[in-house]
Amino acid sequence: MKTFQFQKLVTFVGIILFIVKLITWRITNSNAIFSDAMESIVNIIAAFMGLYSLYLCNKPRDTDHPYGHGKVEFVTASIEGMLIAIAGILILIEAFSSLIKGIHLDKLDWGIALFGSTAIVNYAMGYISYQKGKRENSLVLMSAGKHLQSDTYATSAIVLSLLLVHFTGWRLLDPLIAIGFGSYIIVIGWKIVRKALSGIMDERDEALFANVVEILQTYRHIEWIDIHNMRIQQFGAHLHIDAHITLPYYYPLQQAHQEMEKVIHLLAEKVDRSIEFNFHLDYCKDFSCELCSINCPNRRKPFVKTIVWNKENIGGISKHRINN
Repeated sequence: MKTFQFQKLVTFVGIILFIVKLITWRITNSNAIFSDAMESIVNIIAAFMGLYSLYLCNKPRDTDHPYGHGKVEFVTASIEGMLIAIAGILILIEAFSSLIKGIHLDKLDWGIALFGSTAIVNYAMGYISYQKGKRENSLVLMSAGKHLQSDTYATSAIVLSLLLVHFTGWRLLDPLIAIGFGSYIIVIGWKIVRKALSGIMDERDEALFANVVEILQTYRHIEWIDIHNMRIQQFGAHLHIDAHITLPYYYPLQQAHQEMEKVIHLLAEKVDRSIEFNFHLDYCKDFSCELCSINCPNRRKPFVKTIVWNKENIGGISKHRINN
């Protein structure tokens, strides 16, 4: 199933679950269930936002958006995270209101059965959404999946509180557990916002960067004297990699371009993402001789050692050199 079609299914299921929770609230008169139903409104809004962002992501790049529309995922995910946090605050408000005004519950047996079924469906949809998002590198599906799973935890806590209230008569549990999970939802929302903002600000994904460096180090060619000033930008499921590659200065343009193509093909083969490359060709300097082991007829300095590539020197802005 395509990502966009799956998001339509998530949206439809979210609307159905919201209606079921409203019915359950009317049956039980539980403030905790009402709070959870209100939080489901966020699910629906987020699902529609996810649909719109996925629609934009699938549009080809144009003159106004030369890098495509993929970054809209970070925008919608940040809004969704804020909505999750707001929902957590609303749950806390409703729970404290119940403590002040008093708790009045009815028909808990029917309410628990009906309300509990929504938790099962929600968790299943959240798990599938998150796993599909990981496979397709879709922040929209991943954040939606986390959202649905966090909603399930809150729903499960409310089911547990209602069961305890039903069998013990201790109604105070209803708002107290809602307070705990309202706080948890706020934390989840903040984490989603934090991740989305890091994408908007092009914060370096350390794990991804380290993986690319490891590939280059493992399969490096002797002709690649150094690779530096590498930057990786993420937009949607795609990557954009900028880098400078230093090659022997006496290489003709065609040969230098062929070596650059080898680097590009290597990363395209080893990295499980769609990648756009922008490589800059540099020629070696006299100090490059000390780290270059090519049997070069124009050597200016003796070879000293090969520098192992890591995140620091590949990410640095300067050509590699031996520190004297």
